[in-house]
Amino acid sequence: MGDDYAKEGSGREAGLKYLLVNSILYGQDKQFTDRGKGMVDSMNRETVIVIDFGGQYNQLVARRVRECNVYCEIYSYKTDLAKIREMNPKGIILTGGPNSCYEPGAATCSSELFELGIPVLGLCYGAQLMMQVLGGKVEKAPVREYGKIRVTVDNDSALFQSVSQQTICWMSHNDYISKTAPGFTICAHTADCPVAAAQNPAKSLYAIQFHPEVLHTVEGTKMLSNFVYQVCGCKGDWKMDSFVQQSIEAIRNKVGDGKVLCALSGGVDSSVAAVLLSKAIGSQLTCVFVDHGLLRKNEGDEVEAVFGPTGNYDLNFVRVNAQERFYQQLAGVEEPEQKRKIIGEEFIRVFEEEAKKIGAVDFLVQGTIYPDVVESGLGGESAVIKSHHNVGGLPDYVDFKEIIEPLRDLFKDEVRKVGLELGIPEYLVYRQPFPGPGLGVRIVGEVTAEKVRIVQDADAIYREEIAKAGLDREINQYFAALTNMRSVGVMGDERTYDYAVALRAVKTIDFMTAESAEIPWAVLQGVMNRIINEVKGVNRVVYDLTSKPPGTIEFE
Repeated sequence: MGDDYAKEGSGREAGLKYLLVNSILYGQDKQFTDRGKGMVDSMNRETVIVIDFGGQYNQLVARRVRECNVYCEIYSYKTDLAKIREMNPKGIILTGGPNSCYEPGAATCSSELFELGIPVLGLCYGAQLMMQVLGGKVEKAPVREYGKIRVTVDNDSALFQSVSQQTICWMSHNDYISKTAPGFTICAHTADCPVAAAQNPAKSLYAIQFHPEVLHTVEGTKMLSNFVYQVCGCKGDWKMDSFVQQSIEAIRNKVGDGKVLCALSGGVDSSVAAVLLSKAIGSQLTCVFVDHGLLRKNEGDEVEAVFGPTGNYDLNFVRVNAQERFYQQLAGVEEPEQKRKIIGEEFIRVFEEEAKKIGAVDFLVQGTIYPDVVESGLGGESAVIKSHHNVGGLPDYVDFKEIIEPLRDLFKDEVRKVGLELGIPEYLVYRQPFPGPGLGVRIVGEVTAEKVRIVQDADAIYREEIAKAGLDREINQYFAALTNMRSVGVMGDERTYDYAVALRAVKTIDFMTAESAEIPWAVLQGVMNRIINEVKGVNRVVYDLTSKPPGTIEFE
C-alpha cells in the first residue's frame, strides 16, 4: 500500500451549524446550485491544487501550502483534466492513498496530467503513482517503513535547497519504487528505500516517498516551500489582511441593500463570520444567539458582552435564553445520539420562532469553513467523512435568496487569523473547540440543570489552571466532563456519595488521531484539589489517558 493509515473519522467536532441541510450542502436545491466558490473568486489568485487519492492527510497538505502564503484547494483524482487545465494552477500535489497503485481498480490518473506543463509533486502514494504511470515500477517492499526515518539527500534538487543532507522524515508505506520512470534521477534514499525521492527537473516533476506535510518530517515545510516558490514560481500573496478586505468588498457587492440573518453560536467560526458581515454591511445584519443552557460557564454573557448592545459591533444582536426549554426536552434522555438530535431540533425551533419576528431576509449566513466542505463531499476523494455539521433543517418559511459563506475557503487556523485581523478578542478567537450539542455530550447520561452547573464549574477551574500553567496554547483540546459514576468518599469526616469528574486533554495535528497530553503532575493535583473543594457534588477527579483511536476526543 502507498500509505498505511487507519481509516478513522475526523475528530473535529462540529460547532452550532444546524442551518444547512445535506440537500443544500450537496448543491441539490435549485437556489444553491452555484456554491462552488467562496466570497473571493479563487480564479483571480495564484493557486496550488492538491489531488486526493484517498489519503487521510489531504487537508494537512493544503494547510502546509497555505502556511507558505500560497492558496491551495483539494480536488478528487476523478476531477476532469479539462477542469484542472481551466483552473490554471501554479502547481499540483498528488497526495497519499490507502491502496497499492498497481492493484486493479486502484485510484489513478492519466499520463496527460504530467504533460500539462504544470509542476507536479507526488507524495508517498502520489510518488509511486507518478512512477507507475510514467513507466517506472512499484512493488511490495522487502522492508516496510513506518515512522521517523533518516533520509540521505544524494543530489542537488530544487526541493532540497537549504535542507540538511541527513534529515529525519516520516515514512508510511508497504510498497516501494523499485525502478524510476525514464527521465528521472534519484535524489534521496534511506537504508531500506533506494528511491526516497526522484526528480525530472526538465519537466518539473518531483516524487518523494515520505510525508513532508507532517510535523515529524523535521524540514518538511522547507521542502514544500521550495516546491511552491522555487519550482512553481509562486509569489506568496495569500494573506489574511488582503483576504479580509477583499471579502468585505465582495460581501457589499453581493448584499447591496439586502437584509442578512446569522445564527451566532459564539464559537470561533460563527463569531468571525458575523464580525466580517458587520464590517461589510453594518445594521443590515441581524444575529440571533440561542443560549441553550449547555454552554461553558459564563459563555452566554461573554458572547453578549462582545456582540450585544454594549459591544463594538453593529449587528442587531438578539439573545434568546432558552435554557429551561432545552432541559425539559432532555429530561430522562440518556442515549448520546438522541440527545444530539433533540438539541439540534430544538435549536431550529427556537431560531425559527425568532426569525419569524424578523420577517423575510435576503441572505442567510453560514459559518462553513473549508474542512466542512472537504469532509462533506465537495472536496477531495477521502471526503465523505461526516455530515454532522448540518443537523436539523432549514425553517420552511424563511424567505432568502441564497447562503453567504464568507469563510468557506479557510482552515480553522486561518479563521483565527481573520478573527485577530478583525479585532475580535483573543479569548474568543482562541476558544477551545466545542461540540455543537455543547455540554449535552460532556455529561454522560441524563442532562439536568444541576449536572450542567457541576460540569461548568469544574471545566472553568480546569481551563483556568491550564492557562495559569501556560499550557493553554500547547494543548489542542482540553475540557472537564461529568461521568455518570457516583462513588463513596469522605469529606470533613462525613461520608459522601457524589460524582466523578473526568479531565480530558489531547495533542493532535489534525484531530483525526490524538494522544493524551502529558500535563505536569503538580498541575493535575492543583486542578483536582480545587474541583473537589469548590464544586459541590464532586468527590473524585480522574484523568483520561485514552488515545484516539480507540477512543474519541469527546466522551459521547
